[in-house]
Amino acid sequence: MNKGIYIATLESHSGKSMISLGLMRTLLGKMMKVGYFRPIINDTLEDEKDNHIDTVLSYFNLNIPYEDTYAFTRSEVIHKRNEGKSGEIIDTIISKYKKLEEEFDFILVEGSDFSGEGSVFEFDVNTVIAKNLGIPVIIVVSGQSKTWEELLGSQQMAFQAFKNKEVQVIAMVSNKIQELNLESAKKNMRGILPEDVGVFAIPLIDTLNNPTLKEIVNALDGKVLFGHDFLDNQSGNFGVGAMQLRNYLTTLKNESLVITPGDRADIILGALQANISSNYPRISGIILTGGLTPEESILKLIEGLSDIVPIISVQDGTFNVTNKVGAIKSNIYADSIQKIQTTISTFERYVSFDSLVERLIDYKPHGITPRMFQYGLVQRARKSKKRIVLPEGTDERILTAAKRLIDMNLVELTLLGDVDVIKKTLAKIQLDLDFSKVNIIDPVKSPYFHEYAETFYELRKHKGVNMDMAKDRMSDVSYFGTMMIYKGHADGMVSGAAHTTQHTILPALQFIKTKPNVSVVSSVFFMCLEDRVSVFGDCAINPNPTAEELAEITISSAESAAAFGIEPKIAMLSYSSGTSGKGEDVDRVREATELVKQRRPDLKVEGPIQYDAAVDISVGKSKLPDSEVAGQANVLIFPDLNTGNNTYKAVQRETGALAIGPMLQGLNKPVNDLSRGCTVADIYNTVILTAIQAQGI
Repeated sequence: MNKGIYIATLESHSGKSMISLGLMRTLLGKMMKVGYFRPIINDTLEDEKDNHIDTVLSYFNLNIPYEDTYAFTRSEVIHKRNEGKSGEIIDTIISKYKKLEEEFDFILVEGSDFSGEGSVFEFDVNTVIAKNLGIPVIIVVSGQSKTWEELLGSQQMAFQAFKNKEVQVIAMVSNKIQELNLESAKKNMRGILPEDVGVFAIPLIDTLNNPTLKEIVNALDGKVLFGHDFLDNQSGNFGVGAMQLRNYLTTLKNESLVITPGDRADIILGALQANISSNYPRISGIILTGGLTPEESILKLIEGLSDIVPIISVQDGTFNVTNKVGAIKSNIYADSIQKIQTTISTFERYVSFDSLVERLIDYKPHGITPRMFQYGLVQRARKSKKRIVLPEGTDERILTAAKRLIDMNLVELTLLGDVDVIKKTLAKIQLDLDFSKVNIIDPVKSPYFHEYAETFYELRKHKGVNMDMAKDRMSDVSYFGTMMIYKGHADGMVSGAAHTTQHTILPALQFIKTKPNVSVVSSVFFMCLEDRVSVFGDCAINPNPTAEELAEITISSAESAAAFGIEPKIAMLSYSSGTSGKGEDVDRVREATELVKQRRPDLKVEGPIQYDAAVDISVGKSKLPDSEVAGQANVLIFPDLNTGNNTYKAVQRETGALAIGPMLQGLNKPVNDLSRGCTVADIYNTVILTAIQAQGI
């Protein structure tokens, strides 16, 4: 079930706060616990809170610690991007969102504000965040000061950007539209958007668009002389009182802000008198410029008036003050109760989200991103810590990965090897490994050595193995580690950094054995591409599988994909798509495809199919227009090891994709093989996969 919605915009002051407040009210009327999250907030002063967060938490009385409601400030994001740590940004955002997701029925996520340094790349950042959180989007675009062409162009660009990332846009809102143009705005949006996208138009509300006297005081760094209780007054107009009073009075408009030098007692008193006169409009406040204040006698006179508007003294001259007031954009603050209520009532009048809430809940994200996938792996491993043995305990890469795994508290590790050698290696690479948190075993010195040898002898004596041979095998770290699993002293094993694939797998085949109804051990790689995760099989084990073996590999790969949260759409790859190709190789793939369909009719499978038709939607639809897999495949089965191994390496090197694996399929207990050229990250990820396999997937 979907548990979130992302509110995004293209620009600053679009009015997305109205959508956030109104939608929060709607959601709280339908669900018990609704959370609020802002991935990126504006920089704030020390001890100052983000205004959006403060307003939502305060008004709706949400019980969320402030520090849990955001991930980064704008300057932190810019700093990390400059350091090349964009991935760390997304990882942290996912982690903080998922924490809220565990505590709340639904999360309202509000995108960034497009103000200040770094706003150029902000829209792309918001699309990436929404994609990685796996939630649909509401786009808010302001129509203020835009032509129809500019407004529709902005909306089309925004919609397409999210569509390209496979993020569903659930609604488009045109905000700050002139009242008489509301129907035209909705009609124009409907003309450029699919039917399943809700379209809404909201008029420009002057009382929301105009700044309050409090905002003006803050912007001008002013000093309030009178009228502290009326700082929520809104300034509808402003004008300079520089002419004679009799002429200035004729220029006053309702809710006017009077700007005048502080020594113009005539304008000050005249404006205050006009405010209480039934013959003139009410004013919102008075700004006294130039750092000047009226004489004491005038101040005493003002103090004695029964009806006083805010009177503010500022240091700047009249010209500068007038320009600054004109540039002030109104915001909604936690104590702006009247504005908040107006905002919510406006939302409820013009936006009907009741029809969309059900769709929000039923929404399923399209695919899974690499960051989502990796986050999910870590969380699953941590929930039920498993005992993993690493036979190559003296390898520098193994030790570095071990420290990371232990520090992350993901697994219980056993390292095999001579303790003194391990300590020397750690000293050489200057790695501080906490020995109290890792089990180190030298096989020949282990108290279990003879027991393991005896067990191996009993298991293999029918193959001519004697006791001396059994002891020799148990002195080998691969055999010893595998026997640990067999005897229940470990839950899984990862090896291969310094050994061949055969050296790693042979002991498992000899006494761990394959699962019932499985005749072939195979492997998959989880290929973490830019915005999706695909499963490649088999790229590591079987050189030339038969049609029967290929079908079995396919079913195992589909089950592995599903176990790791990927809904399998399977492409059986060949040099031909559909029925056109002829030849032994393509016929083998065709036969394997039919076997999969017979044994697992529930699976979505297409074959034979070429790689481009499998993953490119336009090519897929042109070659196989009726296929539910073509162009959307996420489980790709290669016809032989030569093709699979070279393809995964080509994709990895040319695209920068992260290849997690190989993960072996078909054994009774998890044993996974590393490449001898593996990196620390490869080891780290493979151990996590193994731990999850050991949980009984």
